[in-house]
Amino acid sequence: MADSRNRRLPSLNSLRAFEASARHLSFTKAAQELHVTAAAVSQQVKVLEEFLGVVLFNRVRGRLILTDRGRESVPRVTEAFDKLADVILGLKSDECKGVLTVIVAPSLAAKWLVPRLNRFQKACPDIDLRIVGTADVVDFHKGSIDIAICYGNRSYTGLLTQTLFPIQVFPVCSPKLLHGDYPIRSVNELRPHTLLHFLPAEYEGCPTWKSWLAAAGAEGIEWWRGPQFSQSSLMLDAAIAGHGVALAKEPLARIDLSAGSLVRLFELSLPTEFSYNIVTTRESANAPKVRSFVDWVMFEAAIAGDRPVHKRSSLAAVTA
Repeated sequence: MADSRNRRLPSLNSLRAFEASARHLSFTKAAQELHVTAAAVSQQVKVLEEFLGVVLFNRVRGRLILTDRGRESVPRVTEAFDKLADVILGLKSDECKGVLTVIVAPSLAAKWLVPRLNRFQKACPDIDLRIVGTADVVDFHKGSIDIAICYGNRSYTGLLTQTLFPIQVFPVCSPKLLHGDYPIRSVNELRPHTLLHFLPAEYEGCPTWKSWLAAAGAEGIEWWRGPQFSQSSLMLDAAIAGHGVALAKEPLARIDLSAGSLVRLFELSLPTEFSYNIVTTRESANAPKVRSFVDWVMFEAAIAGDRPVHKRSSLAAVTA
């Protein structure tokens, strides 16, 4: 048996990108499944090919064709992912069942968690999920709450937290706005466009239009004008409808960017002070159903490229 300390393995993201691309023979369809961009999938496959020193796909007139080495590898990679999912989700545990109540920040629930839930339900059919979207501070002493996924600064004591992913913010808009009467090719060309605002941003460690435009070197733009929204998901829906340009939290915009209903403007992004965190009590943290859901969420963040941090502490997040 190989010594695990000497193993040199490719990244999980690159293997996942290859496996999905091989099934669909399309970077675009693989990207839709993984909720990333086609360019990100193509780059991950390239990373894997460079790591292995072999060509896995031939690109012929816009079509993907598996090479012999690629075709031979697909069944083994798929089998490996199936086995990994079994281990991570704890499907062999007879105790992995029952009602699981998850409190989630509303925008994260709408734009990131809910579109992925079918995979968890398929893997853990004996767990009955109760998803509660709320921006209120979570009190684990009230009701039967098992897990909270919160946006905050990890400031609760006596609870266990795990950072799901950090967050970058950048401008997005509808494609029809990008190519409309006032095309947006430079930062100053935002001037005639409506800016959409996340209302609690400055109180929740989020960059605002004022700070982003200053970092971008924009001039003469009335950053304070435009509609304000209490939820990021509502602001993104307004952007999709073509009502203006929004500053989006990347994980929340990922699916809409992949679907083409939103496009990213400019390379400049700014980090938020807070992150999305998974919070549990010490008593419930080791329950099979809780472990299964937490491990699944972290796995989803990993394959989506949202860079989870696998670290626990005694501090927990503030809900937002």
